[in-house]
Order: sequence, then C-alpha cells, then structure tokens
Amino acid sequence: MATQRIETAEFLLGAASLAQLPREGLPEIAFGGRSNVGKSSMLNKLTGRKKLARTSKTPGKTRELNIYKIDNRMIIVDLPGYGFAKVPDSVKEAWGQLVESYLNSREQLVAVVHLVDARHPPTKDDIQMHEWIRHYQVPALIAVTKVDKIKRGKRAATLRTVRELLKPDETTPVVFFSSETGEGSKELLGWMRESAGLL
Repeated sequence: MATQRIETAEFLLGAASLAQLPREGLPEIAFGGRSNVGKSSMLNKLTGRKKLARTSKTPGKTRELNIYKIDNRMIIVDLPGYGFAKVPDSVKEAWGQLVESYLNSREQLVAVVHLVDARHPPTKDDIQMHEWIRHYQVPALIAVTKVDKIKRGKRAATLRTVRELLKPDETTPVVFFSSETGEGSKELLGWMRESAGLL
C-alpha cells in the first residue's frame, strides 16, 4: 500500500455548524474520539508538523469541527472530543448533535478514524460513537492510541477488548498507533489515502 508522505498541511477553519464547512468538494476523513484521546497529536504526527493542531492536557479543547487541508487533495476534519470534558451538559449535547449531523449528512465524508485509548477499555461514549459510524454506514478504521504506554504483552488482550465492546464490521481495520514512536502512521496514512481515492 503506497503511503507517500504528506507534503502540505494547513488549518482552514473551525466550523461551529455544517454550513461553515468547505464547499470545494474534496474528500473528507474525520477523526473522532473521546476528549484527550490524542486526535491532535495524531494529526501532528501524520503531517510532520508539531503545532499544526493545538494539543492540550485540558479535555474538551476542540469544540468545533476543525478543518485541515492536506496536499490540496484531501480534508481532515477533527471532530469535537466527547466524554469527560468539563463543560455544561447543554454544550456536550450540542457537540453530539453537530457530530451526528456531520456523520449523517456530509456528502464529502468518505471515512472516519475512530480513536480509542489503549490504556482503558472503550467507554459508553466510544461505543455510542462506533454505533453511529455503523448506523450511518461510514467506512472506518479504529486507531488504538497511546500504545507506547502499555506493555507489549497486553496488546492481544487490548485488541480483544476493543473488538468485543465496539463490535466493528469485519471490514474495519484496527491499528495500534503511537504519536510518540510513529507506530501505525504508515498503515493509517495509506488507509486514509485509499479511502479518499488518492492511490
């Protein structure tokens, strides 16, 4: 699978509604996961840009659909993190509605990278997110992040737990990923390019 490196990456905008999303029709890959799971770090690692996406130790920093143009051929949409963010319930509900509307109605969306933390079993919110992905029949890859933080001997059990709780389709790859070591980067980028029809 060809995985040529990303040459250019730029932040376009933070969209608070679907109406603000780009209209140029480039294929879109969404990054979804709970707060602090490592979406921004993944984006920075894949693009080779340390500060393209702002990372934070404060969960819930991403409150909009953050839009990035990749090589002028593909869009990455960083979805608002869900889960334990310290924000009012009304804000969480609005995020959920925005994300579900995006998954349901965005014609340019071709695939979702669903991030889950290797250190913990998938949460109820993780399960709901993957149920949405399956319900709206969006091709997906599950990226098990922060894999450098667990012992290699625990990987098989972690993979089994992820599959048992999320119940992904047989066509859904599960990839171990580390923004620290770069593990999984080639597989992930290759899958993204293939999903966007760029191979």
